[in-house]
Amino acid sequence: MKIKHAAIWAVALLGVSFQFAAFSQQNSKPIINPPPTAKDWANLAKLPDWSGVWNPKITDQDMQAKTNMPPWKPEAGDLIKFQLAEEKAGRPPPLFVNCLPEAMPAWMLITHNAMEILFTPGRVTMLGESDGNRLRRIYTDGRPHPDDPDPTFHGHSIGRWEGNTLVIDTIGVLPQALIAISEAAGVPNNGDMRIIERIYLANKDELHDEIEIIAPKVFTKSWKTTRIYFRQRARKYDIVEGVCLEGYFAPGKDKSGNDIFVPIQHDVGGNRIPPK
Repeated sequence: MKIKHAAIWAVALLGVSFQFAAFSQQNSKPIINPPPTAKDWANLAKLPDWSGVWNPKITDQDMQAKTNMPPWKPEAGDLIKFQLAEEKAGRPPPLFVNCLPEAMPAWMLITHNAMEILFTPGRVTMLGESDGNRLRRIYTDGRPHPDDPDPTFHGHSIGRWEGNTLVIDTIGVLPQALIAISEAAGVPNNGDMRIIERIYLANKDELHDEIEIIAPKVFTKSWKTTRIYFRQRARKYDIVEGVCLEGYFAPGKDKSGNDIFVPIQHDVGGNRIPPK
């Protein structure tokens, strides 16, 4: 009987030991977002001034689309040629009419909307004007990419400062995210894409984003391009709220007189269908 009780106690103690070991291992992992120190906040003052509202240089986007075509694989290249021909004929294929985020890298490549950039300890945050879905979190606290990141529209971005240049490495972008050269021409990246950016002030009010895209499913080799943003300082230029889906609804009333949104019918091209 004593032997039986001793065996039971041994098993119980072994279970407690395993639980304690698992607890210790779990709590020994580094904290992902440690609280910032006074030094962390002070170090922000040493970074370049990227405050204000930044607008893309659309004329440069258009020029790049004509003079710096990505190295498309044949099938992707054929689709781009068709899309560009349709655009020239006045029938532009609607790529961004479903209120999904433009995603990376299309946001930085072809956006026509303003953005602002916020510096906080361990992170740079980019906020786009056109829709609440346009948000990039770039971690600068030294963390690595996750071993198996969950794919998202903007991917997982880590950055480091090389002098006054922010170097960003982005992976984990959804394969459905478009590599777009205009709002009417682009193809899905189809997976395994990596985006490397070098962002810096070319002069006081001009921000350059040197972009390298590695997309082995649709490119024959990596593609490098640059996008330019200029700063607006006047008070009338400010980031405003933009909700894409708001264009799919109109103000209305329910049976009780409450203010509600009523769906608006759209055709397959995203255009509103006028009421009969």
